[in-house]
Amino acid sequence: MIDIMNWGYCERKFIKKVEVDEERIKSIVEKAMQRLDRAKKTQINPNTISFIVEDYYEVIKELLVAYLLKNGLRSKNYQCLISYFYKENPNYEKEAYLISQMSFFRNRLSYYGEDIPMEFYEKNKKEFQSIIDLLKKLIGYIK
Repeated sequence: MIDIMNWGYCERKFIKKVEVDEERIKSIVEKAMQRLDRAKKTQINPNTISFIVEDYYEVIKELLVAYLLKNGLRSKNYQCLISYFYKENPNYEKEAYLISQMSFFRNRLSYYGEDIPMEFYEKNKKEFQSIIDLLKKLIGYIK
């Protein structure tokens, strides 16, 4: 299992307090929803599956950015987004670890050109949407 970065370390090294900017939050969420729409419309096949999962991860990451902003925080490290989510929502441990696994696969794709297994998508696609819905609710973005 992939570890989640320690929140205390994140707080010391990568987290900055910022003003809550509702317009920026709204814009980030709307762009994430546009990306989600694109991911859902992409035909699923062995040539596209890695990019579909990458899009789902990017949507979740953007929503996590908005979630931190909603709480007056900004992170210089994407792993700290997951750490904050888990700290604030310990009942969603399974979801936090899935996001972390998505990040791992996305990084393997981006930095090493490794494909994301179709089985990973098939096994978790409903959970991806569930996490997106949860984050939208936490942010207060219901549309």
